[in-house]
Amino acid sequence: MVIESLPTVPVERADGADNEQVFLEALGRRVRELRDKRGLSRKQAARESGVSERHLAHLEAGEGNISILLLRRIVRVLGVSLAEVLANCDDENEAHRLIRRLLERVPANRLDGVALRLLRDFGDEAALRRRRIALIGLRGAGKSTLGARLANEIECPFLEMDREIERDAGMPAAEIFSLYGPAGYRRFERRALERLVNEHERAVLSVGGGIVSQPDTYAYLLANCHTVWLKAAPEEHMARVIAQGDLRPMAGNEEAMEDLRRILKARESLYARADAVVDTTGISVETSFARLRQAVLI
Repeated sequence: MVIESLPTVPVERADGADNEQVFLEALGRRVRELRDKRGLSRKQAARESGVSERHLAHLEAGEGNISILLLRRIVRVLGVSLAEVLANCDDENEAHRLIRRLLERVPANRLDGVALRLLRDFGDEAALRRRRIALIGLRGAGKSTLGARLANEIECPFLEMDREIERDAGMPAAEIFSLYGPAGYRRFERRALERLVNEHERAVLSVGGGIVSQPDTYAYLLANCHTVWLKAAPEEHMARVIAQGDLRPMAGNEEAMEDLRRILKARESLYARADAVVDTTGISVETSFARLRQAVLI
């Protein structure tokens, strides 16, 4: 049986008729969007809810003060709660509607990443997270030089993950790899990172470039630190490493450069998940540091 109407619940008029109309229009848009999302025609939604198609049309047009009971029937068919619909409509502005529509389009397999980003930027831990600055990128990007200078300026510890891992393991990195392999080294890396986060509310961290290839550890870093990707062209990475006295890349230089380009290309999308990017290619240390300061807003 189709029910035409039930007693309506009066709407508070303290904010004026204009605000009431804004609310009704927002409610109508929300119902229409949910119906479209479910792939239901207006006729189908009316039939399944037991509400006349005329009532539903008025509701979606923002032209009718529909009863709570009829609205409850409709939203059940749309697969949401009455509270959710009303909460999304009360005092909703265009920006909120746009954000909500964009979130509804995010594929299910990417929702966790979006939620992480929102928590990083707007959650309760956001302010604390920004007090820990992590510099990521391949060797030769300037992490040690710029990181130590940044830590000195903001008067906090400068911590290099490679040394912290060696400290925890009680042996050089080469021995860790020899005894435990890459997987073992990554376990020490995760433990060292967790320890540093627990021990330091303020710090600048220089993090090994391979951390981005470990999804769980990288997600932990992103959730607990303000991350900056120090980016450079492959040629500059190579030149800086050699300038530091490591001549190993000179052996089979063309092959080494190809490997470096391949690694950078493979990791580019992962590094780009950082909060900020500072490209140090072709600029002085002073300019690079100025850009880093701007990236961390100090």
